[in-house]
Amino acid sequence: MYLLDNGPSPLPSIAPIQRNVGSTLPRQSFLDQHTVSSPVVFHGVGVHSGKAVCMIVHPAAIDHGIIFERTDIEDKPNRIKASWQMVHTTNMCTTIANHAGVSVATVEHILAALFGVGIVNALITIDGPEVPIMDGCSEEFCQGLLDTHLIRQSKRRPRLKIATTVRVENENGWAQLSPHDTNLFSVQFTPTDRYAGLTGEQFQQFSLFEDDFTSLVSRARTFGFYEDAQKLWAAGLAKGASLENTVVIHNGAVMNENGLRYDDELVRHKLLDAIGDMALAEYVLIGHYDACNPGHTLNYQLLKKYFDTVSLG
Repeated sequence: MYLLDNGPSPLPSIAPIQRNVGSTLPRQSFLDQHTVSSPVVFHGVGVHSGKAVCMIVHPAAIDHGIIFERTDIEDKPNRIKASWQMVHTTNMCTTIANHAGVSVATVEHILAALFGVGIVNALITIDGPEVPIMDGCSEEFCQGLLDTHLIRQSKRRPRLKIATTVRVENENGWAQLSPHDTNLFSVQFTPTDRYAGLTGEQFQQFSLFEDDFTSLVSRARTFGFYEDAQKLWAAGLAKGASLENTVVIHNGAVMNENGLRYDDELVRHKLLDAIGDMALAEYVLIGHYDACNPGHTLNYQLLKKYFDTVSLG
């Protein structure tokens, strides 16, 4: 494994990106670091806690990276770097925590949005323990971020060329990173009997430099089973989950009034989660992420195994 050239860009040091709202950066601009030009505010509830939360994405300097700051914590260190090394748990969502035990849960959807629209540097202040679920995907995050001018910064994005294949597996599926000449995500979803004919096998791909994240990936919502939700509610969990932010499946049918947004919405959301989780590498991975039925645990294990296996030196 080796780093690509992350040296200065020939572009101006600070330049607002002019574009239509709702569109992502020009393809070539994804090679450069970007931040937001002004704070972007999101209000919502935590899908697991059910508590109201305010999250603000602030501009940040070159090489700052993505850092969360818990504004409701004052008696201990309250900043957490968005890094695979800070992953604390991967049960139903990805939670990161610092050495003092201060954590932020469900970070994958906002990280996917930031990665997908090209933002590398941001301070994210949040007044609770969980990123707001919004409507269960990354669409509202993308819209909010793209409503402000993005600032192009005078340095290339950190990029990492995958030089060897690493694979992890569990009883549900597998995930691997392998050499490739660009940033490519491929995800297959193979439904179990619980889906009772709702869908067959699904497959979807995303390339950072060729595809539009906002239109292909960002609108795909998280999904789950009604009977599982009942058990979680009884256990005092998933307090914020509802038909407003989750695709709920019951007896082989979608309970949401308007059904699915895409025939392959389930695999698109798996793709969204994978993009958010892999953003914790802190690099644009020049390689091929390929997976079947991936989850947060597999994604974390894949990053850990890769960085444990191959030296950055």
